[in-house]
Amino acid sequence: MQEQSFNDFLREIAPQGRTMLLPALLEAQKEFGYISKEMATEIGNALKVPFADISGVIEFYSMLHSEPTAETIIRVCTSPSCSARGGRDVHQQILTELDLLKDGATADGKYFVEEAPCLGLCDKAPSALVDETALGSITPELLLNPQDNVRTEVYAKESVITGRIGEVDPFSLDDYLANEGFLSFPNAVQIGPEKMLDCMADSGILGRGGASFPTKMKWAGAAEAPGEQKYIVCNSDEAEPGTFKDRVILENDPFSVLEGMMIGGYAIGASKGFIYVRGEYPKVQKTFQAAIVSARAKGYLGENILGSSFDFDIELRSGAGAYICGEETALFESIEGKRGFPRLKPPFPTTHGLYQKPTVINNVETFANISLLFRIGVDAYRSYGTEKSSGPWLFSVSGDIAKPGIYEITNPTTLRELLEWAGGVKDGAALQTVLLGGAAGKFVHPDQLDVRLTQEDAHAAGLTLGSGAVVVLSENADLKQTLADLGHFFAHESCGKCYPCQLGTQRQAEILDRNLTGSVIEGDFTRLEDVGWTMTDASLCGLGQTAASAVLSAMEHFPEQFK
Repeated sequence: MQEQSFNDFLREIAPQGRTMLLPALLEAQKEFGYISKEMATEIGNALKVPFADISGVIEFYSMLHSEPTAETIIRVCTSPSCSARGGRDVHQQILTELDLLKDGATADGKYFVEEAPCLGLCDKAPSALVDETALGSITPELLLNPQDNVRTEVYAKESVITGRIGEVDPFSLDDYLANEGFLSFPNAVQIGPEKMLDCMADSGILGRGGASFPTKMKWAGAAEAPGEQKYIVCNSDEAEPGTFKDRVILENDPFSVLEGMMIGGYAIGASKGFIYVRGEYPKVQKTFQAAIVSARAKGYLGENILGSSFDFDIELRSGAGAYICGEETALFESIEGKRGFPRLKPPFPTTHGLYQKPTVINNVETFANISLLFRIGVDAYRSYGTEKSSGPWLFSVSGDIAKPGIYEITNPTTLRELLEWAGGVKDGAALQTVLLGGAAGKFVHPDQLDVRLTQEDAHAAGLTLGSGAVVVLSENADLKQTLADLGHFFAHESCGKCYPCQLGTQRQAEILDRNLTGSVIEGDFTRLEDVGWTMTDASLCGLGQTAASAVLSAMEHFPEQFK
């Protein structure tokens, strides 16, 4: 797209105003390599957004640049999962090999290298993203000669949610139709919105995004809220270190999520849906956009879908590198063209969500479960899982494990059984600990491995399943380094809106760095506890409230690591 074509693009999106700010910035960077002051001004004039606001948005998102970068951008993951597998070492090696300048770019403008907090490629750690090519098991040589080598293994003793993965062409609507696709939506239409909500209540379906909130309560709240315009939003800003299940679903079975969104739209009376995909998932974006186009062409999106007098369409929006945008209200702010700051609650999204309209927001796995529920029915759905954690559940297993990948659990399974299923600790080493629930989760002591992976059992054990991340650390892993990595992750990702999180994550990172280098000062242990509990009790949103969860659990189970 040349400059004239970009100007044509601006004229096309100008009537939509500020909500198109992030798409415009991403398009400008794609075409010109960075967003100059002149380009930002031009975008602001077209969308009627003040330059100061545009500058704030550019600075907020880590994937946007206001200064020239290079022909090729290399993002090396240094999340806890990748760091433990050598990600930081590879990052240093590539910096040395390319003789990078202080600004991260080579003198000839060919390469620009930066750290990435998480790329959702944890099972292939250490990982990187070279422009739009995802790489696993990286070396400096692979970074300079990138070839997509990522294929996530999926394991299931009974494939329910994952049944189509590897069996269908994700770009083929015909394949989806031939494998029980688009049976759920007609079933939902046949029983009508009121009975749909009853079915959801009877099924006991919980959200799979981490909070495990009863899905029926969200949907009923939005359905009952007054207003003609309502929205369905799919949260695919999967940025929790250790979690990659949503990526695998969308890359391999996108139509199941699309159908789940359609069902949601019909249930609450919404005519528009958005899927927000993190910027680090370019393959997901291409796959799901192709699904939208195919569904629209065959009459599964648009007006009078399947003769139901129901109008519904979906728009894909890309993130630009901000973990906080996984928080539902921050995601809304991002779509609306603002920095991704979380909103105060109440009011809640069911009445005041996207554009202050009634909104249902769920994650990818939840919408896939919705498609399953309305295809097989309540009784069959409840035959999976437990009474309080019904349906199939997906877990992302990575780290020092023999067989990393996605594991689908359809019957009560303990953490010990899951690790045995995954081949045990890699290379026969002893288990040190498991980080359950991702960076916002907790460390599990080896004595706790017999906890069942259900919401009720995890809660009773003082643990959390969170987003389904299971990061295994062997006796050879440096737990102090992992803790320091967690500290840096949250300090980097804190949006800065509330003081407890903004300052607390910085102080936590500093103390964990001192702990790593052996330069602790008197009172650090108590100071770290105080900072952690202050963030937990006083932060505005879930990021700050869970930023110390893993650290506090490590302090409980492994106090010797803090000496």
